[in-house]
Amino acid sequence: MEDRQNSPDSPPVCDYEGSDYQTRFWDQGGRAYEDGAEAAALKRLLPPGGKTMLEIGAGAGRNTLRYKRFETIVLMDYSLTQMQQAQARLGRGEKYVYVAADVYRLPFTSGYFEAATMIRVLHHMAEPELALKQIRQALQPGATFILEFANKQNLKAILRYLFNQQAWSPYTLEPVEYIPLNYDFHPKAVRGWLAAASFELQRQLTVSHFRIGILKRLVPTSLLVWIDSIASLTGDWWQLTPSVFTCSKAAGVPEKASPDAGMFSCPECKSPLGEPQENLLTCTCGLRWGIEDGIYNFKQPVK
Repeated sequence: MEDRQNSPDSPPVCDYEGSDYQTRFWDQGGRAYEDGAEAAALKRLLPPGGKTMLEIGAGAGRNTLRYKRFETIVLMDYSLTQMQQAQARLGRGEKYVYVAADVYRLPFTSGYFEAATMIRVLHHMAEPELALKQIRQALQPGATFILEFANKQNLKAILRYLFNQQAWSPYTLEPVEYIPLNYDFHPKAVRGWLAAASFELQRQLTVSHFRIGILKRLVPTSLLVWIDSIASLTGDWWQLTPSVFTCSKAAGVPEKASPDAGMFSCPECKSPLGEPQENLLTCTCGLRWGIEDGIYNFKQPVK
């Protein structure tokens, strides 16, 4: 994993290119409880279904099958190799569209998607409000947006602060960067960014109440996930867990994309991109974007 600068005026991006994150962290990392707790939260918050779903920071597709009630699911990640892993896991076909792109420069037509999720991604963002505004541009009015974030005001951080085991306060609104491009955020700050990006908050769930090694070893995973799902219902009252899910509705502009609009627009000039020719999407501004083994690559234009 590395961080890089796309251009002088672009925020740094956390790049999982070449990472074995899915295998190391999820498949072999003892995270069955966390995965199950997140699955329960998504089941509670997801709409019944629809035509178009955008999964931002999809990685190797861990959550993608949980969105199966949507006709088309667009998996997007900055890492091309993560998209290759997702494609190997899920296969090709009309249901899945694989896109390597920068969340700060999304390549999608305004008002195109009916729903979007961003799980375990916001904590890598130096400019979260800018990213949320980009996501809002891609959504139709009334679209559902499910966001997970790493909570600065979790119970462990509060106790460590009270007993002088950490210098930073969990109560202040500014993010804390504990390692480069890894941030914890205050729930109130996240709610403010959502509102500034024209999202109307509908619901909050607290998740991973029992992220403690000894509990995960001693208590059956299914039981721990069930208890967590019950405890998560307090999320609108207080947020003291390391992970918080929010469910919001897109408000304001842009309007819904026209029925004949294509999915993609140029991430630089926002002009519509037509049908691909010889594995290239060519923009009127002169930039060309490649399609590599069924994966749309918007990380860098083709020279």
